[in-house]
Amino acid sequence: FLFPGSLVFDYVVVRSDLIHTLSWPLGAVITQACHAATAAIHLHYSDPDTQEYLAELDSMHKVVLQAPDEASLNTLSSTLREKDIAHKLWMEQPENIPTCLALKPYPKETVQPFLKKFKLFK
Repeated sequence: FLFPGSLVFDYVVVRSDLIHTLSWPLGAVITQACHAATAAIHLHYSDPDTQEYLAELDSMHKVVLQAPDEASLNTLSSTLREKDIAHKLWMEQPENIPTCLALKPYPKETVQPFLKKFKLFK
């Protein structure tokens, strides 16, 4: 699905087991996603796609997907690194637990092949 007015999306992939298996509070999990998304924007602030994404503050589009567990999140991060897809793997401290990752803003077609197996977070 493409949204009118924006061809650049911000994708966040969050471990669903944090809520469903490990019983983290919902607010704590949302905070992880916010940290990762903010960090990815900061790290790639001067990137043209990031600037395009930020240029339309009132029509930004984030897509939040779920990874079933830590292993699948780590595998995704490795794949993205191998394919030079810029992202931030967020590590909760001081436990050093990977909780989610956020891609820098990208056109959907650039990253869709790497994300198609992940469903919307719920």
